[in-house]
Amino acid sequence: SWYLDGRLLLLITSVCIVFPLALLPKIGFLGYTSSLSFFFMVYFALVIIIKKWSIPCPLPLNFATGFSQISNSTGDCNAQLFNFSKETAYAIPTMAFSFLCHTSVLPIYCELQSPSKSRMQKVANTGIALSFLVYFLSALFGYLTFYDHVDSELLQGYSKYFPRDTVIMTVKLGILFAVLLTVPLIHFPARKAVMMIFFSHLPFSLIHHIFITLVLNAIVVLLAMYVPDIRQLFGVVGSTTSTCLLFVYPGLFYLKISTEDFISWQKLGACALLIFGLLVGLLSLSIIMYSWVHH
Repeated sequence: SWYLDGRLLLLITSVCIVFPLALLPKIGFLGYTSSLSFFFMVYFALVIIIKKWSIPCPLPLNFATGFSQISNSTGDCNAQLFNFSKETAYAIPTMAFSFLCHTSVLPIYCELQSPSKSRMQKVANTGIALSFLVYFLSALFGYLTFYDHVDSELLQGYSKYFPRDTVIMTVKLGILFAVLLTVPLIHFPARKAVMMIFFSHLPFSLIHHIFITLVLNAIVVLLAMYVPDIRQLFGVVGSTTSTCLLFVYPGLFYLKISTEDFISWQKLGACALLIFGLLVGLLSLSIIMYSWVHH
C-alpha cells in the first residue's frame, strides 16, 4: 500500500508541512513549533529511561536482529566508561553536529522582544543546557539498555524487541513531528546564506525566496531518501562543517578581531580551539573514509 512506502510518506510530509513552514519570511512563529518539538524530545527521553527496566540483559537467545541472532553473555552487560574503536570517529562529529546552533543565533536575536547581549546569552545557555540534558539522558539509558548492541538509530533497537509496542510508536510519531517542525528553523539561515552569497546585490525577490527554499528542501529530501545510515551523514557533516563552525571559525575570528598580544591567554585559547578543531575534524574524517574503503 502507498501509505507503507516510507519514501512516499517522506515526500508528502515534506511538501505539506516542511515546505510551507520553510517559506515563512521570519522565524518568530517557529518559536511555538520548536517548543512543541522540545516537549516531544522530553517524552522520547522519558520513554528511553523507563524502557531500561523493560528489556533484560543478557538479551534472550531468540532475540533476532534482522536475519541474525544475538545472544548476549553476562559480560556484555557491564558498562564501559571509555571504549575507543573506529566507531569513536563518529562520536565527536555527531556531538558537534548536535550542538551546532550557531547559524540560528542572529535570527533568534532579531526576534527577541528587547534584543541584548545578556538576554541572548541567557537564551543560548538555557537552550544548550536543555539540549544537553535530553541528549545525555537518552544516550546514557539507551547504552545501558543495549550496551554493545545499541543501534545507530536508537529506536530501532526498541522496535525489534517490542515490534508492536504502542508507546514506542507514539515516540516515533513524536520524533517525526519534532524533526518536521524544527527543520524550517535550521533551513532559515541556510536560505539566508545562499541569498547573501548570490543575490546580495539585488532587492528582495519572492521568486528567489521560493526557488532557494524549494532547492534546499529538495536536497534534504533526496539525502533522507537515499542515505542508508544516518550515522554516516552525521559523521561526514560533523567532521567537516560542524567542527569548522564550532571550533575552527570562532578561533580564527577571535585571532582576527582581537587587539591583544599573541601570548595572551585569550589568543592562546583561540589557537588551542583552532588546532583542536582541525585535528578532530581531519582525524575523524580520515577514520570514517578508511572504514568506508574497508567496509
